[in-house]
Order: sequence, then structure tokens, then C-alpha cells
Amino acid sequence: MTTTAGMRVAVVQAAPVVFDCAATLAKVRKLATDAAAGGAGLVLFPEAFISGYPRGISFGTVIGERTAEGRDHFRRYWESSVDVPGPALDQLVVLAAELGIYLVVGVIEREGGTLYCTAVFVSPDGYLGKHRKVMPTAAERLVWGFGDGSTLPVFDTPFGRLGAVICWENYMPLLRMAMYSKGIQIYCIPTADGRETWLSTVRHIALEGRCFVLSANQFTRLSDFPADIDNELASKPDDVVCLGGSCIVGPLGDVLAGPDFSGETILFADLDLADVARAKYDFDVTGHYARPDLFHLEINEDPQETVVSTRSASETPA
Repeated sequence: MTTTAGMRVAVVQAAPVVFDCAATLAKVRKLATDAAAGGAGLVLFPEAFISGYPRGISFGTVIGERTAEGRDHFRRYWESSVDVPGPALDQLVVLAAELGIYLVVGVIEREGGTLYCTAVFVSPDGYLGKHRKVMPTAAERLVWGFGDGSTLPVFDTPFGRLGAVICWENYMPLLRMAMYSKGIQIYCIPTADGRETWLSTVRHIALEGRCFVLSANQFTRLSDFPADIDNELASKPDDVVCLGGSCIVGPLGDVLAGPDFSGETILFADLDLADVARAKYDFDVTGHYARPDLFHLEINEDPQETVVSTRSASETPA
């Protein structure tokens, strides 16, 4: 792929309208339009942006017991989620085509009765694919299922080889290695981690993978959540529930934008893909630094089916 200097990317730090897919899609349109107007050709949105990371919501669960009210909260979350493919994704495809940009958007995807924390990739030419979070963290496991190895894509784009790893998946060394092995150059992190320690994680990944890392987190207040659902982390409408901290980091760990904890914002950076080659001069984690004679990683990228029907040759109808 030809390396091009001055390619502008954007990271969106904002709040969705939690549990409201249509209103959140309208906000995505506005924010993506603003990012494109700022010159960005690739725009990253946070984890679970459509339609919400349910921080502070218990869904009526303690170990051994669920409440009827909590079940109804889950029903509302499920109804505001996204089918892939489906109408919400179609709107993102239209938006990317209209603006001539690439979008990486954190969505809550539903399949059957299960929700997945997913990142979808959309180009100006259409839908590219998705990554489902393979390991929900802590109480996320109450409401999200587990992705498998069939959605670990890295795509060739004008911005470089593009992929995504979601939030604390980035603390899984073997998953990072899987992405490095695919030659990832633009490493997107939709996240919900707003701690000041997150920047050190992002910088480590950039240095380890010798790639550009874009990290997008929501900045939310209690007023962004449904007013009729109790939140364990806030009591007043202006209370901050998610802190932000979005940033963009270069292949040698240099901070190009952010981290920002001030509120909703769009961060921009101009990338030069030649910096990836410059950085790999002295460290290539899957190349001259790999030592395959000592270490080996196997990745199962087959879809894991719940029910697989088999029929012997003797049972095949004539």
C-alpha cells in the first residue's frame, strides 16, 4: 500500500442518547459531519456508542436473583440495539458514502436474544465487517455475550491496515499479538475506560505494535441516561458518569492528540504511514523480534456454532 503523508483521522468523544437508537444515530450523523468538515477521512466513535454503555445500571441483578424491573431494563436495551445487517447499519453506510469517509463505530449488536459489544467498519463504498468483543469485563457479562475468533478483521484502506480491539480486550496479550500478526497499522480502541492510567496502555500498544492507536471514550453525564432508571454512580443530572480521556498516539508512543477530560470533543491528528516503517526499524513484534523458535500462537478463527447438524452418507436422501 502506498504511504501518504497528511492523512487526517478523528476520534469522537461524546455521549449517546442511551437506550435511544434513533436519537443516537442522529447524533452520529452530526458528529461525523463535524469531523469530516475538519478534514478527517477516518472517524472513530467510542465503545457501545449506539446506543449506550450502561455504566452504573445494575439491571436488577445480584448473585442468585433478578428483578422484573431489571428484566424490563434489559428489554429496553435490547430494543435499542443494532442488527448487523439492518436498518441502523444501513444509515451508517449512507452517511459514510455521503461524507466520503471511513467510520469505525461501537454498537450494541443483537443476534437472537443475545447482545454483543461490537465495532462495525464502514467505508465510502459500503459495509466492511465487524469485530465482536471476545471478553466482556466484570458485570458486562450480565448483558453481553462473548465474541469468537471469526470477527478479528484487519482491512486494507487508504489510511493503512485498519482494525479494532475493544476496551479491556487490550489487556489480553495474545489478542494483541493476533492483531499485530495481521499487519495492523491503524489500531482503533473503542473504550469505556476513562482513568488516567489508560493513556499508558494506549502508548504501550503503540510502541509494542509499532502502529498508530486511536482511542475513543464517551463523555457522559447522568442526564444522558434514561431518567426513570436508577444509576448507582450518579444522582444529579450534571454528574459525570464517564470521564472521556480519548487520545491518538503514534508508533513510537508519542501523543498526537489528547487525552481530553474536559467534555464532548473531536480530536484530530494527521498521520504519516511512513512512521510505521520508521518505528519498525528496531522493533517488529511479529518479525525480527518474534523468536518463533521459542514462542508460537495459534488462533481459532472458525465461527463457533451453537448447533451443528450432521448427516451420514447412509442417511442422505436418494
